[in-house]
Amino acid sequence: MKALVIERKNIKNNIKIIRDIINENDKDDQGNKVKIIAVVKGNGYGLGLVEYSQFLKDNGIDILAVATVEEAIKLRDGGIQEDIIMMSSTGVKKDIEKLLKKDIIITIGSKEAGEAVEEMAKKLGKKARVHIKIDTGFGRYGFIYNKREEMVEQIKSWENIQIEGTFSHFSLAFYGKGEEARQQLNRFMECVEVLKMNEIETGMLHICNSSAFLRFKDMHLNAVRIGSALLGRLSIPNVWGLKRVGYLKSNVAEIKTLPAGYNIGYSNSYTTKKETKVAIVPCGYADGFNVKVDKDMFRRIDKIRYIVRDIKNAFKKQELFVKINNKKYKILGRLGMYHVTIDITGTDIKINDEVVFEVSPMLVDSEIKREYV
Repeated sequence: MKALVIERKNIKNNIKIIRDIINENDKDDQGNKVKIIAVVKGNGYGLGLVEYSQFLKDNGIDILAVATVEEAIKLRDGGIQEDIIMMSSTGVKKDIEKLLKKDIIITIGSKEAGEAVEEMAKKLGKKARVHIKIDTGFGRYGFIYNKREEMVEQIKSWENIQIEGTFSHFSLAFYGKGEEARQQLNRFMECVEVLKMNEIETGMLHICNSSAFLRFKDMHLNAVRIGSALLGRLSIPNVWGLKRVGYLKSNVAEIKTLPAGYNIGYSNSYTTKKETKVAIVPCGYADGFNVKVDKDMFRRIDKIRYIVRDIKNAFKKQELFVKINNKKYKILGRLGMYHVTIDITGTDIKINDEVVFEVSPMLVDSEIKREYV
């Protein structure tokens, strides 16, 4: 039986390290301790949305953030009573109505979204809890930072909206010396000052994602949004002792001995050089093994970098390994959609022995069981 195994002790380790970074000296300008907003988008980064959120809640995390209406509703229906922020601004009234009925904190990042939230809150006789999103150079959700007068005019027209936070999002916090992040932070704080000058409550201020939190301590503000760091899977070198969370397991389904000169897998890409004992394991790329999010930048310089990298890789020996009984074994032939063939020559590996695959939890099929240990 396949399962994504999630080690509780590793998540606890990561929570402790994050809390240690937010120490007694790391307080906001009101003297309050910086809060942790746990980002649980993408099915809890693959760890199972409700199960993961419940675990975080049990370990003292009381603010969660998601990216979709569906995720927010699923958390409430799953029994999560803590604050939930839906970070994507929307002007779709039927979605806003669902969020309001479930007491979800809504993000407003445009005139249209603000008008829609105001209308639905009035209709339901509720005070909408919201965070304001300011686009400081990401080009996605949010009021554009240099159109502050329009933002102020829109916000002052609200009567059924309560602002509990204001935030932005870095576009390049994981690379370089931080000049771009600093510029975005300055733009954000200028907008915050304008809001305060116009007697608009800004609430909790937050701009840091995991990379920015770890790299730029002076940018923590009132709260930090932590996602990938809780899983120990960073876009920057891990020098803090964060532990990776999650591995995929399956079992040996079949064992056979192949003669020399025998083809294995699609395209006859591997031929045995000698008699070879192999294990067949029902797990492949459809389950999330060796799946990569790649080549997602389209500037000419990025394309050139990809070409150079691919040429270099063409001269490297490309091999994939799994672990059985805590030892590494090589995969033979092309990776299949649901199966791999593993060289176990000279071993006493048996049918049903557990096989461990290194994976990114977010890329593991959501139908596969999540098993917390």
